[in-house]
Amino acid sequence: MGLFKKDPFGHIIFIKKWLIRWFGFLTHQRYKGFNELKIEGSEIIKNLPDRNVLFISNHQTYFADVVAMFHVFNASLKGRIDNINNVFYIWNPKLNIYYVSAKETMQSGILPRIMGYTGAITVERTWREKGKDITEKKAVNPNDTENIKKALEDGWVITFPQGTTKSFKPVRKGTAHIIKEHKPIVVPIVIDGFRRSFDKKGLWLKKKGILQTFTIKKPLEFDYENETIDEIVEKIEYAIEQHPSFLKVIPAEVIESDVKLNKQRRYKVDNDY
Repeated sequence: MGLFKKDPFGHIIFIKKWLIRWFGFLTHQRYKGFNELKIEGSEIIKNLPDRNVLFISNHQTYFADVVAMFHVFNASLKGRIDNINNVFYIWNPKLNIYYVSAKETMQSGILPRIMGYTGAITVERTWREKGKDITEKKAVNPNDTENIKKALEDGWVITFPQGTTKSFKPVRKGTAHIIKEHKPIVVPIVIDGFRRSFDKKGLWLKKKGILQTFTIKKPLEFDYENETIDEIVEKIEYAIEQHPSFLKVIPAEVIESDVKLNKQRRYKVDNDY
């Protein structure tokens, strides 16, 4: 690898690699120390192709969710199934992982700008501005969709199709259009506990002893010729467990599981003080 070799977005690979290493070592204890990250399904990661993979997930913080994914993906590729033990898996990270993020978020300070160098694909949100929903929807910037295409052609892309950290908000149709047009392998991820662990931006630890969960599901199957955009959107909502029906009916086993998790969280918090 040449010292000044660049990724498709003009970022120098050597610098990018060291930033991922630095952030990886710096944040590891947030998921394996101060808090616990319970991972399920990570064996799926190591069997994925090197390119044209789209990860879709619910969203709880601006940055902690993505950082956790970098940890889990790289640990899985190094043979660590459902755990992130021994942070040295980050020494030789996968360098073609990208994540879709709002431009205003990545330009909100020096630290987000630095983090953006590790793989951010910044997009202009058409429905939201300065933290508020807007009534007059803006036109989609064609450069944004082109950059996502470029990232998929080079590697893996993480996106949060709701475009917000608020739960049970509608999935944006842009993700469905990307799936229908580029036909990537689509891997759903469902996370929880991050909102309780971190501040909204996901930069600062808010509470210790929180059990965070990270579930990787099997790739979705689509009928690209016959499924409509709305049908793809609905499939995404079910896959990341953000469909409105999840608010109406909660299976008994899920309730029982949540009760056990809450007891475990309370036990851990009580023993920290």
